[in-house]
Amino acid sequence: MNNNAVVITNGLLAEPSAKTAHGLIRGSDRFRILGVIDPVHAGKDAGEVVDGRVRQIPIWSSLEEAVGKSKEPIHYSIVGIAPKGGKLPPELRQVVESSLVNRISVINGLHDFLTDIPEIVSLAGIHGASITDIRKPRSRSELHFWTGRIFEVTCPIVAVLGLETNLGKRTTSRMLTESCRANGINGQMVFTGQTGWMQDGKYGFVLDTTVNDFVSGELEHAIYTCFKETEPDIIFLEGQSGLRNPTGPCGSEYLVSGNAKKTILVFSPKTEYFSNNPAWGKVPTIEEEIALVKLYGSDVIALAMNTRGCTNEEIIGFRDQYEQRTGLPVLLPLQEGVDKIIPVIRGILNQQ
Repeated sequence: MNNNAVVITNGLLAEPSAKTAHGLIRGSDRFRILGVIDPVHAGKDAGEVVDGRVRQIPIWSSLEEAVGKSKEPIHYSIVGIAPKGGKLPPELRQVVESSLVNRISVINGLHDFLTDIPEIVSLAGIHGASITDIRKPRSRSELHFWTGRIFEVTCPIVAVLGLETNLGKRTTSRMLTESCRANGINGQMVFTGQTGWMQDGKYGFVLDTTVNDFVSGELEHAIYTCFKETEPDIIFLEGQSGLRNPTGPCGSEYLVSGNAKKTILVFSPKTEYFSNNPAWGKVPTIEEEIALVKLYGSDVIALAMNTRGCTNEEIIGFRDQYEQRTGLPVLLPLQEGVDKIIPVIRGILNQQ
């Protein structure tokens, strides 16, 4: 497969809305990321901008510069932002059009479908490029209803849920899977968003564009298929939004339809209100969310902390504080990785 790609962020690489780009920069099995197009951060290494780690992924100011400086052919341009509402910014459309003119196919995870824009479809046809709208709903004949087969899955299923959006649920899920494999445990991940697909999630679906009647069935189908085909020791489910986030409450499907009897909660100690908007209400405390998850029949086995806005001293302080408050291990995925949870997972597997 020709899978060399550049990621388009157009000035937003350092922002939370570029979480698709962040995930691809940290790792992708589906695409080989050659660089990022972002005029604000041009000349830097993409890894340094995202989390301070050099990854030898250059940032170019334009598609033209990328084509001129890349040592290898570029096969895909990937829209690397996921803003609220999923709208295509006008300035980003220009880069998309330049890509198609240069015979570079486009991968789009926005709610705005490029295949619904006649001018862009025409450009793709003229120059022999393709357009893939990941969020475009599948035919209902391809979707699944919930059947109860989930109860045939005998390995532990762990939901990675968050108290809020943009906390790193997918990144944490991927790191948990990789950590398990590095420690001799067959961990598998079920993705539920567009970035998970881009990172080569073989098992999963895009939850927020699936007709509600089929969400439970698609989740069950992904978990069951993963279980049958990979014989995993443990399965991690990538969460979306938050159980009580008013902009899109989500999570009960994982605990009920997905039968996830274990949960890892991702939280941000400095986030007080949903989407930082007091009118939308306060984010619940960790203790309140643990209690809610328990009511759904799932046990929280660990916490993972998003440290946005924290100093190094605060990170350690918050970690110690929450471990004392809850008696649970607190993971710092970006600072320390997630290996700390391996003994907990081994304990769960020994109980099987």
